[in-house]
Amino acid sequence: MKVTKACKVCSAITEEDKCPLCGGETSKDWQGYVVIIDHTKSEIAKRMNIDKNGKFALKVR
Repeated sequence: MKVTKACKVCSAITEEDKCPLCGGETSKDWQGYVVIIDHTKSEIAKRMNIDKNGKFALKVR
């Protein structure tokens, strides 16, 4: 069973050891998540500096 991890750089949620979006290191220690459907219209995406659609962690350690 794969463990869900979050990127320490861009907060993208993945099961990989390296982030598929930015290539950053991932961590098992994260909390909460948000799903961005349309990053161009999302106020949350703007505040979190997210420029792609997908699932992102709110807090990554």
